[in-house]
Amino acid sequence: MTDVLDRATGDPGRAPGIAATAGAGAGGVDGIAETARIVHELAARRRAHARRVVVVLLVVLVAVMAVRILLGRYTITVPDFLAILGGAQIPGATFVVMEDKLPRAVLGALAGFAFGASGALFRRVLGNPLASPDILGIAHGASAGAVAGMALWGLRGVALIPAALIGSAVALAIVLLASAGRHTGIVGQRFLLGGVAVAALGTAVVTQLMARLTLDGAQEAAVWTVGSLAGASGQRISWLAVTLILLIPVGMWLHAALRPAELGPELAVGLGSRPAPTRAAALGVGTMLAAAATAVAGPLAFVALLSTPIATALGRGRPRLITAALVGAVIVVAADIVASEALGTVDLPTGVVTGALGAPAMLWILLRSRKVI
Repeated sequence: MTDVLDRATGDPGRAPGIAATAGAGAGGVDGIAETARIVHELAARRRAHARRVVVVLLVVLVAVMAVRILLGRYTITVPDFLAILGGAQIPGATFVVMEDKLPRAVLGALAGFAFGASGALFRRVLGNPLASPDILGIAHGASAGAVAGMALWGLRGVALIPAALIGSAVALAIVLLASAGRHTGIVGQRFLLGGVAVAALGTAVVTQLMARLTLDGAQEAAVWTVGSLAGASGQRISWLAVTLILLIPVGMWLHAALRPAELGPELAVGLGSRPAPTRAAALGVGTMLAAAATAVAGPLAFVALLSTPIATALGRGRPRLITAALVGAVIVVAADIVASEALGTVDLPTGVVTGALGAPAMLWILLRSRKVI
């Protein structure tokens, strides 16, 4: 009983107290009412803390976006920025803001939001700290699909988005076929191993297809190897924003619906949950979110991997999808600031910075994890 209350409340330090209260009042209604009151108070505290975390992350996101837009090699004053948003034409400043700084900041926030949400869904389904779309080959499949569209069919711009989505769907299908057991469904360790293999295959496909492109085409396709926000445009922003509006509510519902599965499949079914179809749907939504972000910004490495552990720490062990999504948005915009400003006049692809941050973080997760992958 203690373990069940512990996991249901998410507060290991208070669960023994709850169990003791329930035991002391087991013979009467007062004990049950007191237990219910304590559980209700703990749930209310968790919700209040979650709301505070979301508000703080929103403030941080707005702050890093303001830094990305207003500061740097070309600084913009707040009055000038507001005037530009109002339609004023300021020589030089209007072009820099509307064609470079603002689109990159908005696209970075949206792409990071999608990667963070996708990582939260994958982590909840597979229950492994390394479960993320960039590790499991989903982003690599989207990259391979986009480069195939460029090399084989001459697609460019937003026309590459369907090709990226198809590539990610093929990658997920391969991983599912390799990892699904005959009687056990999706097996976490096999899923991870299959994902690593598909990621390597996707990288090989991208490298081989880039060899078929002209020099200009290969330079354009380079975004699909590391990820970049340099191609930010109104079309890409609009497309990704619509995708998030459609998928995020579904993802939040699935993420919450999978919570009983953490208590075990038998107890989850007893509580009215349907873990198998819910997990499959969550994987599908997570794949679409990762593919949509990759289709417009390339495979920004380790954003999905980093977002969920940070969100878990901020949520005191209870990660929420919206928190992980906001963390992802902050990571991408902050990484783009470093990529565009750290080396003076040299602009790095944003994915280089996220990869540099994520590689040591992945090693740290491996060292802390007790699971054998």
